[in-house]
Amino acid sequence: MIKPQETIFESGNEMAALAASQINYHIMGYYPITPSTQIAEELDQMRADGQHDILLIAADGEHGAAGICYGASLGGGRVFNATSANGLMYALEQLPVQSGTRFPMVLNLVTRSISGPLDIKGDHSDLMFTLNTGWIILLAKDPQRVYDMNIMAVKIGEHPEVNLPVIVAYDGFFTSHQKRVVSYFKNKEDVQEFVGKTPPPRIVATDPENPVTIGPYMNEPDLINNKYQLSKAMDKAYEVIPKVFDEFYEISGRKYTLAEGYKMEDAQVAIFALNSTYDTICEAVDILRQKGLKVGVATTNVLRPWPKKEIQEMLKNVKYLAVLDRQESYGAKGGNMTIEIKATLQELRTDIKVISRIYGLGGKDFILEDALSIFEDLYSAYEGKKKIPDFDYIGAYPGDENYKPKKYMEPIKAEWTKNIALNTRDLTAMPKRIVPGHGACPGCGIFPNLNLLLKGIEGDVVLLFHTGCGMVVTTAYPQTAFRTTYVHNLFQNGAATLSGLVEMYNQRRKRGEIPDRDLTFILVTGDGGNDIGMGPTIGAALRNHKMIIFEYDNGGYMNTGYQLSYTTPYGASTSTSHVGKAQFGKSTFHKDTPQIMAATNIPYVATVAESDPIDFVKKARKAQKIMKEEGLVYIKALSACPLNWGDEPSKERRVIQAAVDCCFHPLYEIDHGKTTITYDPEKKGKKIPVVEWLSMMGRTKHLTRPEYKHIVEEFQAEVDRRWERLKAKHEHPLL
Repeated sequence: MIKPQETIFESGNEMAALAASQINYHIMGYYPITPSTQIAEELDQMRADGQHDILLIAADGEHGAAGICYGASLGGGRVFNATSANGLMYALEQLPVQSGTRFPMVLNLVTRSISGPLDIKGDHSDLMFTLNTGWIILLAKDPQRVYDMNIMAVKIGEHPEVNLPVIVAYDGFFTSHQKRVVSYFKNKEDVQEFVGKTPPPRIVATDPENPVTIGPYMNEPDLINNKYQLSKAMDKAYEVIPKVFDEFYEISGRKYTLAEGYKMEDAQVAIFALNSTYDTICEAVDILRQKGLKVGVATTNVLRPWPKKEIQEMLKNVKYLAVLDRQESYGAKGGNMTIEIKATLQELRTDIKVISRIYGLGGKDFILEDALSIFEDLYSAYEGKKKIPDFDYIGAYPGDENYKPKKYMEPIKAEWTKNIALNTRDLTAMPKRIVPGHGACPGCGIFPNLNLLLKGIEGDVVLLFHTGCGMVVTTAYPQTAFRTTYVHNLFQNGAATLSGLVEMYNQRRKRGEIPDRDLTFILVTGDGGNDIGMGPTIGAALRNHKMIIFEYDNGGYMNTGYQLSYTTPYGASTSTSHVGKAQFGKSTFHKDTPQIMAATNIPYVATVAESDPIDFVKKARKAQKIMKEEGLVYIKALSACPLNWGDEPSKERRVIQAAVDCCFHPLYEIDHGKTTITYDPEKKGKKIPVVEWLSMMGRTKHLTRPEYKHIVEEFQAEVDRRWERLKAKHEHPLL
């Protein structure tokens, strides 16, 4: 019997979140990444409003999120996650662990181009890395299917003869953000009845009366049996999926099959493509059918297990077939779908001509005219009127062979940066390494902080930026805002990357291969980058490479909007720590990064603020001197973000000063293990309660309401505790 449903105008991400809330998973471990972040944001808002009981755990990165999910699944409950692109790549080694030990969960993969270069738009380069991980893969070409597949995924993965994790994959931005009219079940109880109660786990890690060993060391000949059993489970999934599709049809009225096609019954020429592209090609089929051309389009709703028989049946009459891949298996002259289709058809017929076309990389649109053009080329080849290449790209262009990169500005000369007096007037003579013209928001604190840092750095500089706002707004290809060498790598590995560059520079100098120049290497991180990047940062510190790490801390994960970071203030509202009847904002205190770095015993750690520019530049100069002589140094600035802090750009310096005066961001340095407070608001009679600073920003203004008095008291107590410890270290000769 079809259950009551309502319609809504929503995107794929919103429907994934709605399905998850109705299922009411136990735990979601996650880490934000475009374009999947919205799922966690939506679920957090629903949780704040009391609409579900899912515990959302913000990880330190996608690898950590995958670990959280795996651990949670070992506890016998239902587990959910969402990621994209490099987030998937960072977590990839965890996927075979989940499937190899046979613990179900559901992962929404919002497909996106894998860096590099960095691109946040949709293609299938991430999806194809999952083919050999042992996960069931369902495809959702539109928001309706995102909702439906998410519900069915639970029942498929938890089937007692399957017990496998499931990916629901859909196209980033095309499906994740575009809104459509979607039907959903009015009563969440109907969803929960369909998926059933959480089944008793066959194995659970939380029963002391029945201790188990999960994931033991397994040598030959046993490992091959483990993989054989996983293979048989995937075979069983091939049987189970159609049954679940049929059961879902009975309550929804929406019928799904393993593979599907449009006008394929008599098609002589056809296109095979995945997900959202399918609908565009259907329009082209209708147009060409009106002209009498026998064309069709085929796709699959299930990528693993591969529905070989269904695809063979659908393509059995085709003479010419174009397989469209939104990624390439480089060197194979085709993408993964081309390879799979060719293998599938080999067992059917050998006279079907299959050509490969790579399209839509990095989110490049695939429009109706593209589909019509492919069909027309195929049909001309089929009729013998023209020859077409077996492999080609759609939309790529050769470029200008005579192009020479434009030098947008004169590079900085080292002598311009030396012997500048340490006062406000003379510091204006220091040339800027980052020039105007970047795309940052008005009032953004990144560039005042960077320019203050660089005013204290003499000589030639090489900058490496973690992914973040500071990187994105300065390097829109083919232009750059940097007058010095700039490198980018993902935030989880920036420190290691710069370590390698520093040591290669030193080795080549020692061998006489390059001139002996005095370069200063600086890693710039922020926007929450020292959450996911903290491990490699600590590693670089422990190795003590001669480099500077500069963190502009804007108190949020700003790479995909404004999600909570471990440095976000206690109680602050973000898009993953909403304020509502069930929660008050971020539930943990801010991470004390300088103290973490000091614990690595590097020679110099300092905190700075744009409200005290001379102190800032003085510490930068000192840091450079110590770095050259001894090794790695670390500087942290509190960096304003008016867009997400919810304050006025013209007042940011006052907001930063208040953060310093309330001791949330105290100014001090740790020189060879000895702590010195460089600005003491108590001694100057300027110390203020934390609430005065909180009241200046929209993200924390709610804390001034009476019902949050206890939160402010806890916040104040923690700030006071840290300040008192800092003063004690300042007074102690060894600390």
